[in-house]
Amino acid sequence: MVTEYVACHRYVYVACSGCHQNRIKMNAECAFPFSASPSLVRRTQSLHGPSPVTTFGPKACMLKNPKAVMHIQDPASQRLTWNKPPKSVLIIKKIRDTSLLQPFKELCIFLTQQKNMIVYVERKVIEDPAIANESFVSIKKNICTFREDYDDISNCVDFIICLGGDGTLLYASSLFQESVPPVMAFHLGSLGFLTPFNFDTFQSQVTQVIEGNAAIILRSRLEVKVVKEYRENGSVEEMSLVTNGNKTMQYQVLNEVVVDRGPSSYLSNVDLFLDGHLITTVQGDGVIVSTPTGSTAYAVAAGATMIHPNVPAIMITPICPHSLSFRPIVVPAGVELKIMLSRDARNTAWVSLDGRKRQEIAYGDSITITTSCFPVPSICFRDPVNDWFESLAQCLHWNVRKKQSHLSSEEEEF
Repeated sequence: MVTEYVACHRYVYVACSGCHQNRIKMNAECAFPFSASPSLVRRTQSLHGPSPVTTFGPKACMLKNPKAVMHIQDPASQRLTWNKPPKSVLIIKKIRDTSLLQPFKELCIFLTQQKNMIVYVERKVIEDPAIANESFVSIKKNICTFREDYDDISNCVDFIICLGGDGTLLYASSLFQESVPPVMAFHLGSLGFLTPFNFDTFQSQVTQVIEGNAAIILRSRLEVKVVKEYRENGSVEEMSLVTNGNKTMQYQVLNEVVVDRGPSSYLSNVDLFLDGHLITTVQGDGVIVSTPTGSTAYAVAAGATMIHPNVPAIMITPICPHSLSFRPIVVPAGVELKIMLSRDARNTAWVSLDGRKRQEIAYGDSITITTSCFPVPSICFRDPVNDWFESLAQCLHWNVRKKQSHLSSEEEEF
């Protein structure tokens, strides 16, 4: 049996493979019952393909390089457990949404009074005028607040609960530029592709997570570095480093990096490099570089295919390219992409990261994109496969059409 542990803070992602008996033994040692999730023992095949043979014919073989060996966990058996019992939780709530006030209040009362947990909430949530009434006075006393870009809570939060739509999960990801606590997302927004839980039974579902009985999916993120040449009167933005006169801003992106033409009426004209080699020049409205999670967002609207989040890949999708042959492509997750303004560009470009941090890219600036080693551990309602196809059917109505009627015996004769 091969078992791997990836641990950070109080939470551990457990992946085990082998016979059914060994899995049960491992679960007993890790203190989470498999009996509560029969679908997990049902799967005996890894979601990743079989390891390929490394001998080819009678004399050829693969050159062995121990430094290049990568151990991949089986996504089908990824489970969440705790090194220590969780004591704190961050609640991400959609701002100025009155429909979320009652669920937010119920969740805070449940976590603070019944589970004796420390609850963190962003200060602007508590300062929302809709919450500033007498019914929330008792709750506010038991809540810790923080400010985005000012307070570091990365070592204070054991797990995260999102109330709202997909944007709350993206926002939670942006708060943690390194290790991300497990995220449990409740569907209280409009689309809800990334929010598999219904709030009706939140008490039992949250209890299961606290007890360590949950499947998780590791959603890969992109590590993005925006390097800007030094210019007079330029301002240094957040997360910036100044080296050799250049400013470097670093971000963690869950969905996509979008480079577009901004307010200009001209085509965007940017060069795309892969591992230092120029592979193409994008001439059109722009280009999207997305994770598998982001493949069902802006990318799919631009004509890309949809990729399961467990597939290690980066997707490159042009936006309205001025070429009939420029199709979306998928590249390995380990490559390094770089985007720069072309010498022939008639205007600057603009970049946005998960729909935020929008900034102008001028000649000499660059955007470097690689796969981050800090994924977002998203807690599943069932398992990674069923949850994804359920979202495709319910949110995007994938392959919905009337079924073809069967032929009668008379029609079959013709």
